[in-house]
Amino acid sequence: MPPRWSRALTHLSKLQSFHSSKHFGMIHRQSYAAVAPAAADSIDKSLPTKSSVNLDKMFRSKPCSLAVPRGSPLRVEDPNYEGLKRVILKMMLFYSKQSKSIRGANVIYRRVLTQVDKPAIYEVFNLEKTFQTSFSLLVLHMWLCLRRLKAEGKEGVELGQYVYEIYNHDVELRVSKAGVNLLLTKWMKELEKIFYGNIVAYDAALLPEATREELTEVIWRNIFSDDGTSKPDASALRTVQAMERYVRREVSCLSLTDKEAMFSGNFMFSPLESSSPDPRKR
Repeated sequence: MPPRWSRALTHLSKLQSFHSSKHFGMIHRQSYAAVAPAAADSIDKSLPTKSSVNLDKMFRSKPCSLAVPRGSPLRVEDPNYEGLKRVILKMMLFYSKQSKSIRGANVIYRRVLTQVDKPAIYEVFNLEKTFQTSFSLLVLHMWLCLRRLKAEGKEGVELGQYVYEIYNHDVELRVSKAGVNLLLTKWMKELEKIFYGNIVAYDAALLPEATREELTEVIWRNIFSDDGTSKPDASALRTVQAMERYVRREVSCLSLTDKEAMFSGNFMFSPLESSSPDPRKR
């Protein structure tokens, strides 16, 4: 592990896991759209006891849309006020494109946090729930969302920017809450490097010319490895391969999820508690 991460984790290990934040509304401007390649640093992660699930049978079902159907209690609808209240809110730009985008971005980020915070994702993939693993999984699911939003062109990139800003502010609050105020800027830069480095690596692993093993190795380095090795060892290979199938399936499922569901945040990642991929069964 690089020395700078040994020092950083002394402070960052005090952080609580990524659970639903109450600070989504406060954002500041940074850019994720133009990502420069950066080396993804290893993060220390220790593994608990072996998972009891049959990993070889998981994430092999046919991909499907992750959209939450209309009428479902899991949907988040934009408020539709009428009369004078609507007029006042319209004057206050509540219904402006920017306001709608920010509300949608908040819902998208909550969907990401919900998946990352589920005990099942740690149990299935045999991961201990620490700041390091939670952050690595958060970055992975952020990448999944940002990648899908980019497919919608300029409008999707702009929405992705809001999602990134909400994520960045949430991480900053957590680092600050851990008592790292004095070196906050430094540690945020380190986490930002890891975020960008991971995204570049995930994108490269999905290029048409990339081999299937490349994504497996990237997942190993970014999420599982604690010693900087580039390839998974024999004892962890099945677990890492299962996550590789999960990631590829989520990419396919998100590509089948319509624009309205993505932009409003009315989608849910595939459940890990059962073999059913249908969000309506949750």
